Amino acid sequence: MKQFDSRNLTMVMDLYEMTMANGYFHDQDKDTRVAFDVFYRRNPDDAGFAIFAGLAQIIEYIEDLHFEQEDIEFLRGLHLFNEEFLKYLENFHFSGDLYAFREGTIMYPNEPVITVVAPLLDAQLIETALLLQVNHQSLIATKTQRIVRAAGGRAVSDFGARRAHNMDAAVYGARAAYIGGAVGSATVLAGQMFDIPVSGTMAHSWIMFYKDEFEAFKHYAENYPDSTTLLVDTYDVLKSGIPNAIRCAKEVLEPMGKRLKGIRIDSGDLAYLSKKVRKMLNAAGMEDCKIIVSNSLDEYTITSILQQGGCIDSFGVGERLITAKSDPVFGAVYKIAAVEENGVFEPRIKVSENVEKITNPGLKKVYRIYDEEKKSIADMIALADQEVDFAQPFRYVDPKHHWKNRYFENCTAKELQVPVFQNGVCVYEKERLQDIAAYVKEQLDCEIWEEEQRFENPHTHYLDMTPEYYEMKMSLLHESRVD
Repeated sequence: MKQFDSRNLTMVMDLYEMTMANGYFHDQDKDTRVAFDVFYRRNPDDAGFAIFAGLAQIIEYIEDLHFEQEDIEFLRGLHLFNEEFLKYLENFHFSGDLYAFREGTIMYPNEPVITVVAPLLDAQLIETALLLQVNHQSLIATKTQRIVRAAGGRAVSDFGARRAHNMDAAVYGARAAYIGGAVGSATVLAGQMFDIPVSGTMAHSWIMFYKDEFEAFKHYAENYPDSTTLLVDTYDVLKSGIPNAIRCAKEVLEPMGKRLKGIRIDSGDLAYLSKKVRKMLNAAGMEDCKIIVSNSLDEYTITSILQQGGCIDSFGVGERLITAKSDPVFGAVYKIAAVEENGVFEPRIKVSENVEKITNPGLKKVYRIYDEEKKSIADMIALADQEVDFAQPFRYVDPKHHWKNRYFENCTAKELQVPVFQNGVCVYEKERLQDIAAYVKEQLDCEIWEEEQRFENPHTHYLDMTPEYYEMKMSLLHESRVD
């Protein structure tokens, strides 16, 4: 059996991708070029936006896409696929094009974040891998950003590895959390792989190993005099933990010319305790000692703690960040949008009784529209070959109020999708994780309205259409109507 560390991620797919690919191969349709879009239908936590994350891992997956002999033998053993198809897989590599938003882009429902234009078989085989990367990392990045916003400029660190759903969720969740604004992680492998700052001191077991709390603090301070942070809630924060921490600072660290960097509280009423602790530390001349708290935090508990006057310098956030506990499903989907016929991509549309499940068909462009103050006021879908000129007032259609004549005036626009793969070759300039995180912050500070960043009843970002695109979509809906 293949070992964990030698797994071929190409095989991370739903079986139906293989059954459809085999059918396309058998019916000689495998080379027909198609377009698929990745998009999602609602923001988690009823938020005003989400953050696109996971593109780097999508690139890695596609670049390494291949079938090893043992993979083919496994597929053969399922007795579903013909031998010609299995032989074809021996030399398979992705040969199509892929377009995507820049990683870290603020995104909104129903717009194509990724578009794959490729031979039908190629496009079908990458479905699951694309979705799982987008769904997981975008979810965690978005959740983390909410937590960071609630912290009001105080540092937030990812403490979630042991509550993550598995090892990959811990490591890539830490990556996504950093994109969302966390300053670091407790997960060592994430630090090694992605150059994320790692932090951590001790668990309660360190304190409990020694005969008393002060002895435990003393041993730790002697080992790490330049970075001593003490966990003070093993027994009693106010009667034992803080008095012993102060004693350690005075008797162990200060004679070495060192200062106690911080204390951490991991249980109890964090608002009440932090206020009491701050007074005790200040009274001991330790105004520079930081107070760090952890224990089942999220944007709502952090907001409540700070509203109560909690004296906290930084937050360690675990399970509710790494699992996005309040709304743990992102819901991105992968839908066919067009099929090439006689050299022309003909649009396809999915029609549903649920209006929100009707897709946006065809090859398309997505623009972000900015007002004179460089604030993003809407996104807009246009036909792929359509020229968009904002030098003059530009007429657009609001799909929810399509009867109204509306214009963008004194606005500028930026096309959001950029080439990532062309003819199977990566053309995207891979970015440092730190630059992706900085890009998120720049957008939220400068482009995205504060009203969209509210936790409660955020402003809805508009997704408009050019009149030509809207008419094309309505024509397809009319043609598909069953009376």
